[in-house]
Amino acid sequence: MSDRRLVRAATTGARVIVGGAVAAAVVVGTIAGIAAPWPSLVADPVRVEVTPAPSDTVLACDGPVFALGRTAESAGAVSVAAPQATVSGPNTSGAETSALSGATADGSGDATVFRAPPRDRTATAYAAAGSATVASPDLIGFSASACRPPLAESWLVAGASTTGANDLVVLGNPGDVAATVQLTVYGAQGVSAPASGAGIVVPAGGQRVIPLAGLLLGEESPVVRVVATGAPVRASLQASLTRVLLPGGSDQAAPLAQASTSLVIPGVQVVTASAGDAGTVLRLLAPGSATSATVTITPVGSSTPAENPRTLDLPAGTPTSLDLSSLAPGAYTVSIDAAQPVVGGVWSTTGFGAGADFAWYAPAPSFGSSGLVAVAPGAGAALVVATDAAGGPASVTLTPPGGGAPVTVTVPAGGSATVPVGAGVYELSPDRPVHAAVSYAAPGALAGYPLWPADAAAGALTVLP
Repeated sequence: MSDRRLVRAATTGARVIVGGAVAAAVVVGTIAGIAAPWPSLVADPVRVEVTPAPSDTVLACDGPVFALGRTAESAGAVSVAAPQATVSGPNTSGAETSALSGATADGSGDATVFRAPPRDRTATAYAAAGSATVASPDLIGFSASACRPPLAESWLVAGASTTGANDLVVLGNPGDVAATVQLTVYGAQGVSAPASGAGIVVPAGGQRVIPLAGLLLGEESPVVRVVATGAPVRASLQASLTRVLLPGGSDQAAPLAQASTSLVIPGVQVVTASAGDAGTVLRLLAPGSATSATVTITPVGSSTPAENPRTLDLPAGTPTSLDLSSLAPGAYTVSIDAAQPVVGGVWSTTGFGAGADFAWYAPAPSFGSSGLVAVAPGAGAALVVATDAAGGPASVTLTPPGGGAPVTVTVPAGGSATVPVGAGVYELSPDRPVHAAVSYAAPGALAGYPLWPADAAAGALTVLP
């Protein structure tokens, strides 16, 4: 090999070696850079705290008592059996009224809506309730109910679709846009989604009346789930009963906002019992999973249960009934504790002969701070307040309308207390969370409805732009 070739080979080898060394250095440096701690830069996100403007206080009433198919020529026609008388307040709220129309062709079936605008970026406290008395050859009874805000979901634990029952699901939309409603029915055969309960359009400011028998015929203990999209709706169930052509009462049953593992039903009136007939019945449903429930029944004015608690096994999706007719006549609070969420209600009647009436009692949610409550006109009205056993006693002050003298009662832990009341709007002020209801008991008249707390004022929200 010549000297020139040796020099060229040496030069090329040197280049290869140097290039390899440089590449290795780059790789080592890269790995070291990755492994070495990098400088960190932490920037706190921009946070803006805003308080949403409160909306109007909207309360929709159940409206008049309806009769279905009073003539053979109009078997499916809805007519008004008795108008509803309402109370509302305070008068200084600036509330306006409107109507939910469409239940009847002549407008007599319109229900009242109260709308109170906010003041100084604070929701306006407002309360309303209504009652009606029917005295007709085919329909009798006393009904009372609170006017309530509409809900996107609610449960109706009441009624029947057996022979003699003429029950109606009443839907009202106080909003500005139409609502589409799905009715799901739970019965002895489980859950069903009937075609007649699908895609029910309730126009803005309108009402729809759906016969319960058209959803599930021949069901003794139905539970109806109401789900609305587009706009929330006010749902109620009007129940009426005829026994061998003898009217046996009527009522407007309140909804439940949601299933819960703890239900408290204050002010249940046990009036009578008859051999072979159940005068007071508890209805329960576990809509999701099978569970067990413990039922405790305590007389109003006491914290000692009237009997040993009863434990029930509740299958999933099938309503279960418990006969409470063995209780002595009087007023009671029924408490249910379950391992899984449940819904429930209690039915009670004044009797089984001429002039009888009945009531459906719904669970009362927790009432934790001062708020306004409305007592509808009616004989034998009383405010019933109950406490949970685990929370200790409560002191509750009831301030009557017109500047009357406040009444303060002490409710024992796990017990209840009652205060006779007249029609009007009151301020209810508990020192700790309680459950409250208005209960009516008079000859031939039975009714009751739970008291809901007002919506909480809009709190501050943290916005991350």
